[in-house]
Amino acid sequence: MKRINFLAAVAVTAMAVATPAIAKKKDVAYIVVNEEMGVPVFPHDITDKPYRIVGVVTAGVRKATIFSKEPSQQKIYNEIWERGEKLGADAVIGAKYGDSHITALSWGNTKAGGVAIKFLTEAEIAAGTKGDTLEGFDPAAWTGKTK
Repeated sequence: MKRINFLAAVAVTAMAVATPAIAKKKDVAYIVVNEEMGVPVFPHDITDKPYRIVGVVTAGVRKATIFSKEPSQQKIYNEIWERGEKLGADAVIGAKYGDSHITALSWGNTKAGGVAIKFLTEAEIAAGTKGDTLEGFDPAAWTGKTK
């Protein structure tokens, strides 16, 4: 009995110590942020800061069960940003998502995507580097090769 109490105490202590470390969210200062969503994901182009396109991001946000609610815009933007962040992006622009639909592996899947961008540095701007825009940009045809 004493051994069970001791093991339970050790388990509770380990969980109490580990929980704050797991629950900590990294504090990141974004260059720009969508104030409404809390992440740098925008449904439109950014025209006030020059940038270069670093990639196209896509995400599929699934419902857990048939009775689950549709994914919120917040959840969809967080998923898009997670993928943009992996590419080293400063923001994701042109974010779009559709309606949820049932697939063979999910009770509802919402497809989403956008264009990951990295803002030009002061040195790049001073050197005359021209920024990209979404005008005429075709995400499906983008290869990542420079012109």
